[in-house]
Amino acid sequence: MLAYVLRRLWQMIPTLLGVILLVFFLFKFFGGDPVEILAGQNASAANIEAIRQQLGLDQPWFVQLWVFFKSIITFDWGKSWATNESVANLFATRLPATLTVMLPILILDVLLALPLALTVAYRRGSLSDRIVMIITTVALSISFLVYVILGQYFFAFKLGWFPVQGWSDNVVKNLITFAPLPVLLAVMVGVAPQTRLYRSFFLDEIGQDYVRTARAKGLSERVVLFKHVLRNALIPILTNIGVQLPGIFVGAFLIEVFFSIPGLGREILLAVNRSDYPVIQAVTVYLAVITMVVNLTTDLLYKLVDPRVVFK
Repeated sequence: MLAYVLRRLWQMIPTLLGVILLVFFLFKFFGGDPVEILAGQNASAANIEAIRQQLGLDQPWFVQLWVFFKSIITFDWGKSWATNESVANLFATRLPATLTVMLPILILDVLLALPLALTVAYRRGSLSDRIVMIITTVALSISFLVYVILGQYFFAFKLGWFPVQGWSDNVVKNLITFAPLPVLLAVMVGVAPQTRLYRSFFLDEIGQDYVRTARAKGLSERVVLFKHVLRNALIPILTNIGVQLPGIFVGAFLIEVFFSIPGLGREILLAVNRSDYPVIQAVTVYLAVITMVVNLTTDLLYKLVDPRVVFK
């Protein structure tokens, strides 16, 4: 396993280099001029040139590329062009708010979708199965914006259970007071597709010969479902969860904007609107690294779930 991990880590290097080059050249040659955006419409040519020199954008492209590589190696992305705040400090102060909301969503999606999907898969074709499938189909057909608008109106304005917006420096208070409403609405949206997907995984396993053999041996349905069906279906389920993890930051965009959560997702949207390239580039590269690490971790979990998996 160690040799496999080292080989995968070595294979990440050219992939990461490709991502870095792609990000740099896309922003350098295909994006808009950030200096003109930062300077404003009424800025003079002298002011624009002064800002360009201050940001180092007057240097040749290969010099800028070296600076970009050095910032990645040293984890020093400099300062935001728009707010002059350190990019490292921006990550450190915004990331906790994002994780406070998105991690409970991910955990609840899995914990609720797994038993529900296993139950309806076992009762395939029954009334409960059809009802759940109808409900999940309707839930998938409704935009998340509708959930946000109706959820804020009903749970916040009418019932007064949760505040519509707000945040604090206390993690416990945030989890108890400000996070429940966005988490509830996101889970209502996220459980539906996960339930349908996991149901298909379980149905594939329930129809296998080893399940009929286990039942013929006299094993109880509980043992068949949890020891055999669930365990064998965990590999595609882990793959799906691994794909979702980097999407935590992507999914944070709308939630943080609508609920005024000072997280990383809202900061990225602001950076895009401002053409704040250091922030956008840092997020892009880090997401690429996180995706590769999550994929490696998921592959290693396959071995834990199914000892028959062989790393090559």
